[in-house]
Amino acid sequence: MQPSDTLTSDQPPADLTAEQQRQYDLVAQAIHFIHSHARQQPSLAEIAAHVNLSEYHLQRLFSRWAGISPKRFLQFLTKEYAKGALRRSDDLLSTTLESGLSSPGRLHDLMVSCEAMTPGEIKQQGLGVTLEYGSAETPFGLALLGWTARGLCHLAFYDGSGNAALTELRMLWPLAELVENNRGAQEMCSKIFPTEPTSGRLHLLLKGTNFQIKVWEALLNTQSGQLLSYGQLARLMDSPNAQRAVGSAVGANKIGFLIPCHRVIRESGDSGQYRWGNERKQAIQVWEANQINPEAGTTTS
Repeated sequence: MQPSDTLTSDQPPADLTAEQQRQYDLVAQAIHFIHSHARQQPSLAEIAAHVNLSEYHLQRLFSRWAGISPKRFLQFLTKEYAKGALRRSDDLLSTTLESGLSSPGRLHDLMVSCEAMTPGEIKQQGLGVTLEYGSAETPFGLALLGWTARGLCHLAFYDGSGNAALTELRMLWPLAELVENNRGAQEMCSKIFPTEPTSGRLHLLLKGTNFQIKVWEALLNTQSGQLLSYGQLARLMDSPNAQRAVGSAVGANKIGFLIPCHRVIRESGDSGQYRWGNERKQAIQVWEANQINPEAGTTTS
C-alpha cells in the first residue's frame, strides 16, 4: 500500500488547520525578524509592524505559540544567555560524569526507551513492516509522525501541505506497508507534548549506524532546557575528538523534539542550523527554558 499524496483524511477541519498554520507562520516571521535584528533591540511596535499585527495581538499570539513574550524571546537570543547556558551545561556534564549517572533528566518526565534496528532490518528497508503515519498539531506547527509496533520512528515538522515530509518518510521505508492514521498521530502527540507533566514510557525505534545511535542516546541523556555545544556532546559520549562526526549524526536525526538535537548550539553561542528551520529551533529552546524557569528569558546582555 502506498501513502496518499496529501494528509487530509481525518485531520482537524481544514479551516482550523489553515488558521493554525497562518498563526505559526506569523510567529515564525516574528522570530526571524527578532533574530536578524537582535543587535538593534527592536521594540514590540517594530516587530508587530513587520508582521502586520497590532502590538496586542502579536503579544497574545507570540506568547501562545512560544510560551514567552517577544521581549523575553529577544533577551533569550543574546549571546550572553547562550554562553551562560553552555557554561551551565559544562558544569552539569562534569557532575553527571563524575557521579556515574547516566542522565540528569528526562524530557517531560517521559521515560524514553530506545530500540535500535538491526543491520539486517535496516537492509530490508521495511519489508514486512506495517508503518502507521499521520499528521498532527504540535506547539511548533504541524508534524508528520511514523511508528511501527515497536515504537515511534519518525517525527518531522513541516510547513505547507506536508508532501515533502511524506516523500521523505516513503524514501526511508520504501518497502514498508504504510497505513494512514491521523487520529493515532494526534493521540501520540498528546503524550509527547502533554499539558501536564506525566510519567510513562515511549519507545523509539532508531534507524542509523551504531555511532549515530550513540549520539542520539547521548542527546536523550540531556536535560530539558539545557543547551550544549558539539564538543560538550562529544565529551558526554566519551569521544572528545569526534565533534565533526557528532555534528553529522545530529543532523541525521529523524525524530524531532524527542531526540533533542535542538539543544545543540555552536561554541560561540549562535543557535546553528536545524533541519526543520532555525526559527522553530529557537522557539523550542525558549519553550523548554520557560517550562523549567519562567524567568529564563529575562537575562540581558
